[in-house]
Amino acid sequence: MEALGYVTTVIVAVLVAALGQWLIARKVTADGRFGYLLVLALLGAWGGSRLFGPLGPIESLSKVGPSIGGFYLLTGVLGAVILVLTAVYPLRQALRGESTDVAQIGIRDPQVAHWLFNDTRSAPLWLGVRLYLGYQWLEAGWHKLEDPRWTQGGTALKGFWERAVAIPENGRPPIVYGWYRDFIQFMLDRGWYDWFAWLVIAGELLVGIGLIVGGLVGIAAFFGAIMNLNFMLAGTASTNPVLFSLGILLILAWKVAGYWGIDRYLLPALGAPWSPGRLFRWHAPAHA
Repeated sequence: MEALGYVTTVIVAVLVAALGQWLIARKVTADGRFGYLLVLALLGAWGGSRLFGPLGPIESLSKVGPSIGGFYLLTGVLGAVILVLTAVYPLRQALRGESTDVAQIGIRDPQVAHWLFNDTRSAPLWLGVRLYLGYQWLEAGWHKLEDPRWTQGGTALKGFWERAVAIPENGRPPIVYGWYRDFIQFMLDRGWYDWFAWLVIAGELLVGIGLIVGGLVGIAAFFGAIMNLNFMLAGTASTNPVLFSLGILLILAWKVAGYWGIDRYLLPALGAPWSPGRLFRWHAPAHA
């Protein structure tokens, strides 16, 4: 997609989000609802224009209709409208004071989910997962740190990127999604592998250390899963699917996964943006 295509995507998303907010409140203002609708519209517009491949005689379902700078209007607008309109109904419910919690209609989480993700009795299980996953990341980062092909010019990463973007004459290319191939090619053309190799090394080491000591486990697992996802998008399976799955589970269990670790003391002190910990609780002085 060209620059004009991205601009068109944003314009379409803003217009569809504004339509959605008008349907909810009969006015358009820059508030939380509009921000939420805008995110949905951007995802829908971009996804509708880029993500759906061949279907029978159709070369690509996402390339139906006219395009502007690589943004396909028909499927892009349709994707944005679908996501935004499906958000309008529950947002209108909330505006009327009606409950949008599915538990109110009898759809509740099983007890095992509460035990796994909210009960410290499951912490030993997550400790085992943490130690295994953390060691895998620590070993991978340490191996790269000792390899001059990674630390001296990033030639190993350069070779990986070159193999990933190659399109063979026969068979499927390593990278399935064209947008990701363009992203890798963009970095390759600018020689970013030199410093990006160090970013990969630092990321793997920090994720490994964070998981092993149990410090900010949810954040460490998130960045680990992001690295796994990028390796898989580049066409490398190896152990990445397993490590990615374990990382997602640790993200879900972020409240208890680090209980036998630094998070046992760090999380109550820091809290979360929606639930400040002891360090960020400011109490007004008592009046005599």
